[in-house]
Amino acid sequence: MRIMTFNLRFANPEDGPNRWEFRRDLVVETILAFAPDLLGTQEGTVPQLEFLAERLTGYRPLVEHRQVDRTCQYPTIFYRATAFEAKNSDEFWLSETPWEHRSLSWGSAFPRMVTFGLFREIGRDLWFYFVNTHLDHISEAARFHGSRLIREFFFPRQLPLILVGDFNEPPDAPVYRQLVGPDSPLMDTWRARHPQGEEMPTQHAFDGEPRGSRIDWILVTSPFKVRKVEIITYNREGRYPSDHFPYLAEVDY
Repeated sequence: MRIMTFNLRFANPEDGPNRWEFRRDLVVETILAFAPDLLGTQEGTVPQLEFLAERLTGYRPLVEHRQVDRTCQYPTIFYRATAFEAKNSDEFWLSETPWEHRSLSWGSAFPRMVTFGLFREIGRDLWFYFVNTHLDHISEAARFHGSRLIREFFFPRQLPLILVGDFNEPPDAPVYRQLVGPDSPLMDTWRARHPQGEEMPTQHAFDGEPRGSRIDWILVTSPFKVRKVEIITYNREGRYPSDHFPYLAEVDY
């Protein structure tokens, strides 16, 4: 099973030659070239997500539960509809009032969200949660408490879990320790294939030159076994689909 997390970069009119309309076809091309079974995107505005839903042949967005608000940037799940089925999808806000639309707490710069569904590969018995999020880029407290809410919601359910997203912190920072610590069932797919200290940033400035740290993660519980990971630097003649590199993990179970 192939899993991808991909921060799309919101449709910012100030991005000049890297505005969404100049790279949106390359986003589609990149996703289709690497053919994830499950995809979590971040920063997508409603028009961006509508564009992807129309052009990602064979994929279905998991949005039936969503209260659509065109002012929002939504973490969104896409899945291969011929290979997977989904049920019990929902989303909540990373705040002190998580079921209140667009709520935010702890100094968060923007409302932040988790979206999720229960998935099963057609022909197999295992149901598992696929969860996608984007933690705040400003407030350390909002990131910490947001990741705490994720733990408190999903860990007691004791079902296999895949958690993807842009966590806006480097490995070994407080969010990482909370999600991948000794009392957590989650494993970092990157470190399953690379020793600690062998890192690669997942951000760049639309130029392919890595900067910052590895803030885009795919975390899994058992019974998933990590076979391969890749930070994708796919580009077309130096033009990149986003200012984040997509990250792909292959797992077996």
